[in-house]
Amino acid sequence: MDHQLLAFVTVADTKNFTRAAESLHLTQSAITLSIKSLEKKFGVKLFDRTNKYVRLTKAGEIVYYYSKEILLNYKRIERIIDELTNQASGLLSIGASYTFGEYILPKLIASFNQQFPLIQPDISIRNSTAVINQLLQGDLDLGIIEGNIENSFLSITSFAEDEMVIIMAKDHPLANQEEINLAQLSEETWIIREEGSGTRQALDRLFEENYFTPKIIRTFGSSQIIKESVEAGLGIALLSKWVIRKEVQLGTIQALRIKGNPIVRNFSYAVRNSEFHPKSTDLFLNFLRENKV
Repeated sequence: MDHQLLAFVTVADTKNFTRAAESLHLTQSAITLSIKSLEKKFGVKLFDRTNKYVRLTKAGEIVYYYSKEILLNYKRIERIIDELTNQASGLLSIGASYTFGEYILPKLIASFNQQFPLIQPDISIRNSTAVINQLLQGDLDLGIIEGNIENSFLSITSFAEDEMVIIMAKDHPLANQEEINLAQLSEETWIIREEGSGTRQALDRLFEENYFTPKIIRTFGSSQIIKESVEAGLGIALLSKWVIRKEVQLGTIQALRIKGNPIVRNFSYAVRNSEFHPKSTDLFLNFLRENKV
């Protein structure tokens, strides 16, 4: 590993030479020497430094961005080489969208761990856009997202379909139907997910394709809050059938399809573009492909 880059990145992250030295178990003079060596190598000043602050110069910001990528690749190399000679083990960082992460992933992880007990999945649940951002920053080994997202730095592959339905309270006047026309819902209060959510993307596409504008919209940040609100009669919503299975079985929510307009989206897995991935990542992707949801 490049110890000069590591020292530089640690100073930039901590904004303090002393704390950086403590973090790396080095002397402050060793940290200072590493920074000076880098500045001499690049011929630029990397930090503006006073008694009150330490902050990156414009050149420092550029070096910081690429240094993080280089250090991340060092870690990847060590991990992949280790797995060539040893059984796959250690952390597997998975980011998943709310629907997949909360309602489908737990059972898959349980089955996966029975086959590969030495791999320790570390799960992060975010909306699809946030998962993509984590993956691009190198914080995840793989991401599982909803809807249609493209990124030239990532390989994104659909592996399952997910049907979405309109939900309403069991005592709603329209709840005795199995299918409904979208026009019948124009006066309803729609409870929707936040921007960046795969569920929101599907709903926005439904509205746009049908030139439909709800009278009232309320935005909530999780499917659980939306379900509770629908049960309480505060409005209607569009959610995945995976999300509402228990409530439908209990009879507290009624699910309806839109006539002539089935709403089906994809679940996809995403990894960074590379010929090589950690063995644990490849094992989990194979497991996803073999175990249909």
